[in-house]
Amino acid sequence: MPTRNKIRQLIRTKRQSLTKIEQQQFSNDLLSQLTARADVQAAKNIAIYLANDSELDAMPFIQWCWQQRKNIYLPVIHPFSPGHLLFLHYEENSDMRANTYGILEPKLDIRLIQKVNEIDIIFTPLVAFDQTGNRLGMGGGFYDRTLSSWYSQYRLENEGKNVHERKLTKPYPIGLAHDIQLIDAIPSQLWDIPLPEIVTPTMQYKFNIHK
Repeated sequence: MPTRNKIRQLIRTKRQSLTKIEQQQFSNDLLSQLTARADVQAAKNIAIYLANDSELDAMPFIQWCWQQRKNIYLPVIHPFSPGHLLFLHYEENSDMRANTYGILEPKLDIRLIQKVNEIDIIFTPLVAFDQTGNRLGMGGGFYDRTLSSWYSQYRLENEGKNVHERKLTKPYPIGLAHDIQLIDAIPSQLWDIPLPEIVTPTMQYKFNIHK
């Protein structure tokens, strides 16, 4: 099995080979997938990301959320707690800054911070995923730390239930990815947090991660 870093290299290269037209089409397909979901329609507070490094672009969906008067939050690297994220309110006129990875994020303002357990849905980026819900990120572990408390509660509440009976413990995480980011298997680590759902431009995957 390829190493995690080798998988990152392979999938990022695949992702970067997508044309601008393909990226636009996939972005519009994602919009159609997400806006048809009942949980998205009901959500008021949604955390998401700004596409970087040829990630699936969710900006059309973000604009739809603004039109629906939903609150959008973006991840911001915590200035005092290494490896952790804060989530700040994001609007069209938000004052943005590039973080240490060159990714735009709202300028830190404590008045704009939203508590994680008050977010309805967190849409997470990822580099690769497999058929069991394992997610491979860039290696910083930011989302694994953010979702660790959620995962413990989710497993407790959904033990023995199938995907149609489970409770959607807040903040419910959903991965977003291109179809080409699906691989056979990801070598997982103890601290990895699997995702209950991953949405691509053509598919919506659900996983039994509470087992």
